[in-house]
Amino acid sequence: MGHRWYRGDCHVHSVYSDGTLTPRLLLAAARAAGLDFLAGTDHNTADAHGAWPRTPGDPLVIPGEEVTTATGHWLALGLPPGRLIDWRYGVRDGVLHRHLDEVHAVGGLCVAAHPHAPYPSGTFMYPYEGFDAVEVWNGPWTSRVPWQADNEAALAEWGRGLAAGVHGGRWRPALGGSDTHLEGQLGIPHTVVRAESPGQAALLAGLRAGHSWIAASAAVTLDFSAVAGAGDTARRAGPGDRLTAAVDEPCLVRAAIHGVPHATVTFHTELGAAHRATLPASGTGTVEWHTGPRESGFVRAEVRDADGAMAALSNPVLLGAA
Repeated sequence: MGHRWYRGDCHVHSVYSDGTLTPRLLLAAARAAGLDFLAGTDHNTADAHGAWPRTPGDPLVIPGEEVTTATGHWLALGLPPGRLIDWRYGVRDGVLHRHLDEVHAVGGLCVAAHPHAPYPSGTFMYPYEGFDAVEVWNGPWTSRVPWQADNEAALAEWGRGLAAGVHGGRWRPALGGSDTHLEGQLGIPHTVVRAESPGQAALLAGLRAGHSWIAASAAVTLDFSAVAGAGDTARRAGPGDRLTAAVDEPCLVRAAIHGVPHATVTFHTELGAAHRATLPASGTGTVEWHTGPRESGFVRAEVRDADGAMAALSNPVLLGAA
């Protein structure tokens, strides 16, 4: 079938835990939001796994759970229907790794959820070791809502750890989820993943590899890549890919954006914010910049709207010396 991009929501609650919408209403909302998949992540229950309608043409539903422990929440994505992961522990109990192994044994994905959520048990006290990804974008991203400062904190923490992870050979991709509980929340944001097919295994593999970026809505598009060489010998890499180049070979970093009027586009490397440009009022434009493996082991992109809220962000393109 070939690789293509699929849009999804990786963090969704229904009436089977503390959400207000039925699975049928959530699927209708997913279609309206332009989603290809969603993950059902009700708190500490598998009861919803068999309740999702199976209508041809509906978005794929990935069975999961928000494992709501005493000292942090995490998402178990890709569980067999009916499988429940235990949540009755905290960081001092030293048992988390057993439950991560349980999810990995069935091919599932373990995601540290909203690590800086400012409420009891919401702040993530576990190390990221053993997790596959970090939810850096949870719900709407706006500075006008004080409790959404946790997104900025989660992004900053993830960004600070990225260089060590890339150079150490084990980095954790960023992803986003709406944490839907109420009507009107689904699909804010989208996680956009490159996969071989719209099936569960392929989508989870794409998320695990970091072949993904995050968008505020279906109206926002980001085509982010780095290219080395030219003509028939050009090599191109997108989010989660490794681009190999000679140490001094220039790599063209390119971000094509649509749907973000007056956007500020920033390229980040292990040196921090390395290049910044703005888009016109049309919200459509392309930003280019040159770097290489001598300067950094990766480059990633952030796109913010005129108010400073995040509109899109990418996982890194890895830069390696030949």
